Amino acid sequence: MPRTPVAHHRALMLATGLAACLTAASAQAQGVAPQPVGPARGVVQLSASATQEIAQDTLAVTLGVTRDGSQATDVQTQLKQVLDAALAEARRAARPGQIDVRTGAFSMFPRYDNKGRIVGWQGNAQLLLEGQDMAGIGQLAGKLSASMNVQQVAYGLSRAARESAESALLGQAIGRWQAKAHDVAKAFGAPGYGVGELSIQSGEPGFDQGVQPMLMRSVKAESMADAPLPVAPGKGVVSVSVSGSMVLNPAASAPR
Repeated sequence: MPRTPVAHHRALMLATGLAACLTAASAQAQGVAPQPVGPARGVVQLSASATQEIAQDTLAVTLGVTRDGSQATDVQTQLKQVLDAALAEARRAARPGQIDVRTGAFSMFPRYDNKGRIVGWQGNAQLLLEGQDMAGIGQLAGKLSASMNVQQVAYGLSRAARESAESALLGQAIGRWQAKAHDVAKAFGAPGYGVGELSIQSGEPGFDQGVQPMLMRSVKAESMADAPLPVAPGKGVVSVSVSGSMVLNPAASAPR
């Protein structure tokens, strides 16, 4: 006769209990105490971090141009002419790592009338200047502003500056984690601790927008032509965090 679900469940429970008893008996026969079932005991999760402010040493400027027309091809041609001329001017001043030049977004959008018909086109093109020569980028942006508007100014940290700061902060973060672990072990009366699994993470600061795009677009290009863009970098924040587990060492048993 086939077993009912209830009978099957009871049989499974009996088999599981019997296996546990056999395991315990085998362990006692070998003089080994059975291990407790459940999560590891004496494990504490800790985290610590170290943070430092350093001067921003990288500048990124986004220049843009907008054109309107009834034909998409005409608008594209106008944008390309402006972008090619600005790109040629920028490349003459380019120096790897100091003044890097690249094109940005190039987009086209239709304009509609109140009946949903396309009556024209609007296009946008961008040119990006990035690097550590902030004064040179500011002067170049001023020259290019005769044909393109400054849309955004952002400051950041170079890879070398960030990695140097992270290297110094790593030792501080680990030292703070170890100090916490020592205090926790002492508070619990443990003679020491072991290190479990650890995770180390570092902050990844992005560019800090120093000028809002709408503010820059409100300034006429003619009034900025050949005038260097004002440069005033701030400070970036770099952080390193250490998180993971410590295992409390059990107290030594008293001699019999």
